[in-house]
Amino acid sequence: MFSNFDYDVIWRSLPYLFQQGMAFTLTLTAIATVFGLILGTLIAMMRLSSSAVLSGFAVSYVNLMRSLPLVLVIFLFYFLMPYVGQWIIRSDQPVQVGAYASTIVTFTLFEAAYFSEIMRAGIQSVPRGQVMAGYAIGLNYREVMRHVVLPQAFRNMLPVIFTQTIVLFQDTSLVYVLSITDFLGAASKVAQRDGRLTEMYLFAALVYFLICFTASFFVKRLQKRISIIR
Repeated sequence: MFSNFDYDVIWRSLPYLFQQGMAFTLTLTAIATVFGLILGTLIAMMRLSSSAVLSGFAVSYVNLMRSLPLVLVIFLFYFLMPYVGQWIIRSDQPVQVGAYASTIVTFTLFEAAYFSEIMRAGIQSVPRGQVMAGYAIGLNYREVMRHVVLPQAFRNMLPVIFTQTIVLFQDTSLVYVLSITDFLGAASKVAQRDGRLTEMYLFAALVYFLICFTASFFVKRLQKRISIIR
């Protein structure tokens, strides 16, 4: 099977694969994680709010995003948002939304729904007595959330947050539908250009496996450490 395996095509393609492909994959993962976590935390707080309007909006948003395939959300945002923007600003032409901006916004909004559920569980894991103690010493709602609840929620859910980030890292390969060069897209282009599909796809699979397996290993160690602290 590997008698005609061309290792040289992999070696020659390493700068392109990592400097352009992997660089975009990691950038998208980092941006979507940071902003998705921020937005997800706000959505989680809205869902736990006593306001029926805020809670209802948060529930609807989470259920909608979690019920749609990510690739479909990517398509919907990329093809529909120019016309939605045109309607909002009353323009004569569709608003130009590039593939890169569309991808970043789509991944952020999509991941926010999952991070919101993680943060909601984290917020609810904080003992009610600590919340009441915060009010007892004169803190208002915002200060209790900032200084008492959210730091503990982040710490409690840190392994789950990292696990979701690993899933997000894998999902970035879906940007190929918009012809964006991520790591898998770069490997695919080299494979088609040189006619070496087996070599490039096996190498891409190996890289994804090593990164995700290593990250998962450290997440397990972090989870054990947090469980000991608690």
